[in-house]
Amino acid sequence: MRRPALLLGALVLLGGTVTACGPGDAPTAAPATGCGPATAVVTDTDVDPVSPDPGSVLPVTVDSADGTRVTVADASRVLPVNLYGSIAEIVFSLGLGDRVVGRDTSTTFPAAAHLPVVTPTGHDLSTEAILRLAPTVVLADESIGPPEALRQLRRSGIAVVLVDDEQTLAAVPAHIRAIAAALGVPEPGERLVARVDAEITAARRSAPTDADPLRIAFLYVRGTAGVYLMGGRGAGSDEMIRAIGAVDAGTEIGLTRFRPLTSEGLVNAAPDVILVMSEGLASVKGVDGLLALPGIGQTPAGRNRRIVDMDDGLLLTFGARTGRAIQALATAVHGPCR
Repeated sequence: MRRPALLLGALVLLGGTVTACGPGDAPTAAPATGCGPATAVVTDTDVDPVSPDPGSVLPVTVDSADGTRVTVADASRVLPVNLYGSIAEIVFSLGLGDRVVGRDTSTTFPAAAHLPVVTPTGHDLSTEAILRLAPTVVLADESIGPPEALRQLRRSGIAVVLVDDEQTLAAVPAHIRAIAAALGVPEPGERLVARVDAEITAARRSAPTDADPLRIAFLYVRGTAGVYLMGGRGAGSDEMIRAIGAVDAGTEIGLTRFRPLTSEGLVNAAPDVILVMSEGLASVKGVDGLLALPGIGQTPAGRNRRIVDMDDGLLLTFGARTGRAIQALATAVHGPCR
């Protein structure tokens, strides 16, 4: 899955239960009946390492996703970068957070907040900023670039390992194993795979099994940039929606990945719930601004103000916190409005 290149991250985390509010509103307890805007809340905000730093067994030679064989001899200074923040999330969850020397703009969890950013535009690497940090290994995927920057890092003697950039639930274990192998910590990698698999399985089991599942449309909106897209098959949002027992409305009307939002398409999709990222919702001035976009007010979700927003740095990350993200989304969507 390739996400639009404008994803930014700032955790919107409200301890406790799902709240019936939009960005900027004062949180209040969700009503026992009735529907309205809701924020998907994650009470455990940070990464949770499976163990303290286990130490690396090096050197190792691994297959990079670009077909190159790469030998990693030193993993003492790690730079994990991609568009989703998932690589850094996995590195920290392996217990290697103290080795990380920089971050991308999508890495927003508290444990990494102090690190310098090496992707000033969101998806382009600053080679100069990276070289100043003197990493011994760079972990990335094809969501980040430009490719020449990665080649330049390799020519400078840095081990650069690319991970496959498929952002799906099924790909999460493979990503963990690839990153753990490159850093010489395969055993903690297997423990993290087991934990993430168990959390995803438990979250999916909590989904309702109604014969008439909710239809959810994911909208990627950036009002400040005039970007309005609807997700469909392969967008990543479809995986999260199916994981909570709902139907992805974009997929149902034949959309693939992300397509420009049209009033006709949205009305045809007829979503019961509209899902957005928290910063996207803020960029259109909250729920009222979203409902003012063409077509949204004519959908069941618009008429009932069933808007769910979730943190930019968690919803489509597909990293080590994926199970918690699914559970939070399920609670927000299937809570008091079910």
